Amino acid sequence: MQVTQNAPLAPLTTFRLGGPADRLVTATTDDEVVAAVREADAAGTPLLIVGGGSNLVIADAGFRGTALRVATRGVRLDGTGLELAAGENWSDAVARTVDAGLAGVECLAGIPGSAGATPIQNVGAYGQEVAETITEVVAYDRRAGETVTLRNEECGFSYRHSRFKGDPERFVVLRVRFRLEDAGGLSAPIRYAETARVLGVEPGQRVAAEAARETVLKLRAGKGMVLDPEDHDTWSAGSFFTNPILDGAAFADFVKRAADRLGPDVHPPAFPAGEGLTKTSAAWLIDRAGFTKGYGDGRARISTKHTLALTNRGRASTEDLLALAREVRDGVREAFGVTLVNEPVTVGVRL
Repeated sequence: MQVTQNAPLAPLTTFRLGGPADRLVTATTDDEVVAAVREADAAGTPLLIVGGGSNLVIADAGFRGTALRVATRGVRLDGTGLELAAGENWSDAVARTVDAGLAGVECLAGIPGSAGATPIQNVGAYGQEVAETITEVVAYDRRAGETVTLRNEECGFSYRHSRFKGDPERFVVLRVRFRLEDAGGLSAPIRYAETARVLGVEPGQRVAAEAARETVLKLRAGKGMVLDPEDHDTWSAGSFFTNPILDGAAFADFVKRAADRLGPDVHPPAFPAGEGLTKTSAAWLIDRAGFTKGYGDGRARISTKHTLALTNRGRASTEDLLALAREVRDGVREAFGVTLVNEPVTVGVRL
């Protein structure tokens, strides 16, 4: 276990933003993770868990407490069962499952970050989300002071949400277990229309799992969603806002506002999201509110490749980023009456 005082946190995040932590502990085993958590809790020291840093917005002032970097390693494939240590690189793990001929997470290729973060956010993209394949999450329960195993149904998964995200001070994820599908090297049925179109198939059809993975990687790269140190469009947290889910009254008001602003022939994106609920597109809202690709003239701007990504152009501060995020959020609310919610976790700041 490595301990560093006054440690910079910006290099540990994909935004490359944020000040230092009073203390940074890097843990490489589950026992070290648990020991570090117990030590901080016993001392009453604020604790920040850092995995791949792809979903963190840290204050310029940094973090007054202990940052725990989870750098554990371990991949175990047993038939269609997969167990990942929390510190494993997620995109690398997806590649290994495809190489093994297994289906279920191939469309989640290229998502930056660590395996331990995937259940927290219920990571999803291109028609898949991890809640569909996770069977168990092994975590340290800070409230009970013990390691527990939570079954899928105990994790409270919903759209970009989970029990872990809803109660962030309680659980520290140690391991994640999945049940994948042996489809003879084929993918799971392709659900996402854009992916199906590029692959030249109808939604619901299967393709070679490697073809699905490669297609998703190309789509993500075209939107600046695959990390590249030389490309400032990837100095981001991916999608900064989640797609809004609206009840009947809110959606009707939104449709009216869209017609008033854009004309009666404009039909906003609408997808069923449960009884009486409709999901619409945050990217559509942002773009139609006037925040197009490349918007901004400061050190933080909207990506030139995707309106959902807010980016650090190289010398931005966290406050620069938040000013842009607030401008976009408030502009969308004024235009359409819909309040966007940030997807990344904020540390020491609020949107």
